[in-house]
Amino acid sequence: MAGRLRPPCIVEGRRPVAGSAPIRPPLSLAPSLPELGAAARFPYAFFEQPVVDVARELLGACLVSYVGGARCAGVVVETEAYGGPDDPASHAATRIGVTARNRAMFGPAGRAYVYRSYGVHWCMNVVTGRRGQGQAVLLRGLVPIDGEELMRERRAGRRPLAAGPGRLAQALGITDEVYGHDLSKPPLVLLPGWVVADTDVVVTGRVGVTAAAHWPHRFYVRGRPGVSRASRTHIVP
Repeated sequence: MAGRLRPPCIVEGRRPVAGSAPIRPPLSLAPSLPELGAAARFPYAFFEQPVVDVARELLGACLVSYVGGARCAGVVVETEAYGGPDDPASHAATRIGVTARNRAMFGPAGRAYVYRSYGVHWCMNVVTGRRGQGQAVLLRGLVPIDGEELMRERRAGRRPLAAGPGRLAQALGITDEVYGHDLSKPPLVLLPGWVVADTDVVVTGRVGVTAAAHWPHRFYVRGRPGVSRASRTHIVP
């Protein structure tokens, strides 16, 4: 597997995240998805960290969907951070303020912020930071590890399955029905997975925005098929 993933808390040169998950095997060993009741959860304090930190640390996390009563899941391999009022590309930018669309971004953390992009694709975000800060991490790419047949059905057989935020949401059945949902419980659960070494992470500017596109807020696991768009230029973390 390109972009080796290592168990939590043993990656050289990185501090453990507050409340890190128990040690898990490398993703390259093709782990089976744990039963939900036995799986560790992210502590609330994890999501209260600054959005850029959470975006980086969510690489390797496991997103499990029970939408529609059937399970499918994948490992997050690409994320993008959007800050609060000072981020001109954010839905929470000062010029926008709090609206019915973006209210979930302002907390509590650890919830789903779902919006429709250009009236076509749903996009899945994880709310971060303290209440009122208006931050969220866009999930841009995922590698399926369970329920791939269901994902293919939802995507009408189109490939790639979950590379890109719109494809990811469609493959997992994510719509505004889970807007504001607590991601520690079904039908959409975000679990600690596998810690990704810094040497396997590429940092770039953001995709699909014009304002502050050069900000180094996009993170992806090098060489993974679930990444929406590899970059020839990157920023050293």
